[in-house]
Amino acid sequence: MNGIALTVLISQLPKLFGFSIDGVGPVRDLIRIAERILGGQANWTSFAVGASTLAAILLLKPYKRIPGLLLAVVAATIVVGILNLDAAAGVKVLGPLPQGLPSFALPMISYADLGKVIIGGCAVAMVAFADTSVLSRTYAAKTQTPVDPNQEMIGLGAANLAAGLFQGFPISSSSSRTPVAEAAGAKTQLTGVVGAIAVALLLVFAPNLLRDLPSSALAAVVIAAAIGLFEFADLRRIFRIQPWEFWLSMVCFVGVAAFGVIPGIGIAIVIAVMEFLWDGWRPHYAVLGRVDGVRGYHDTKRYPAARRVPGLVLFRWDAPLFFANAELFHQRVLEAIAQSPTPVRRIIVTAEPVTDVDVTSGDMLAELEHSLTESGVELRFAEMKDPVKDKLKRFELFDRFGAANFYPTIGSAVDAYLEEHAIGWKP
Repeated sequence: MNGIALTVLISQLPKLFGFSIDGVGPVRDLIRIAERILGGQANWTSFAVGASTLAAILLLKPYKRIPGLLLAVVAATIVVGILNLDAAAGVKVLGPLPQGLPSFALPMISYADLGKVIIGGCAVAMVAFADTSVLSRTYAAKTQTPVDPNQEMIGLGAANLAAGLFQGFPISSSSSRTPVAEAAGAKTQLTGVVGAIAVALLLVFAPNLLRDLPSSALAAVVIAAAIGLFEFADLRRIFRIQPWEFWLSMVCFVGVAAFGVIPGIGIAIVIAVMEFLWDGWRPHYAVLGRVDGVRGYHDTKRYPAARRVPGLVLFRWDAPLFFANAELFHQRVLEAIAQSPTPVRRIIVTAEPVTDVDVTSGDMLAELEHSLTESGVELRFAEMKDPVKDKLKRFELFDRFGAANFYPTIGSAVDAYLEEHAIGWKP
């Protein structure tokens, strides 16, 4: 969101200075803006109007009962209209709106344009999805309001379908209009309905009402809203509790600032997926023992005084089993057996954290069971989830391991071991 806020702010600077550029990325846009200003292309009258509007909005913002944003925009419009600044000083204004409502029309696409439309539509869908998901979650956290992502996508799809039937542009939640609406005092989605009705009434009955509205004043409104999107306090909190996530945020921010919103979000997604795969590739694991005064079985590294069952290894793997970590699981099981203080008769994999098994890890389990059996070590499982058992059945491993060798709890697995091997050990 910090990157998006910076992007929105930079995108409005050309309007504030009274010229336009083709956007190619926030940092490069900022360089081009500076070149235009140093080259004498800035309209300082337009800048004065926009800067005054921005100052008025920010000065009146603490006063919740005063509609500062509305007053500042109306004042800028009146000043530009009375002084005729669009003609006298070249201040860009909104101009008259086209009169009337858009008409219904079925969008007809030729076969030659179909490929371009599909590619463009996928790009628009990606932008809309990223924009809506990020913005809705941000404001959900900010307003303590629950958000249903599926409902957001349904609403977005319905709105775009309607826009397409009335010759409209593709739409999504707006990283500029949403903060503007909030800054103006909006509390619910009814704001959009009221806004749409107001626009329709303007188009039908008063298309010239806003013709003197300066573009630099609109830029000031968006800039004021974008300033409110920056979250520095939250970055400090993230750095304090999880430094690597802070640096992930910084990489995303730099990516958005350097390449734009979508490439920046793409970079963040790639890094997040890599981090997820890294965690899954080298997950936490533990050998469990019994701790006096604490119920259940616990990590012997955390509790060095934990008592271990003679001849038994309780091994816990805290991740799904898949191709990236299958070999590591095999190694860690053999290490746990080799490091046992007593000769091992049985190893029980406490599989409650294992949420999935793929074909590669299934083959690894078959190989592990075979090598353990040849070494005289029994392989058992405890607390395995039913969907994972179903996977093992499809892999034809469940019957090979034996249904009786899957225990519902760690306690029942330990009790069965003590009984079968006649070991007098008190849990």
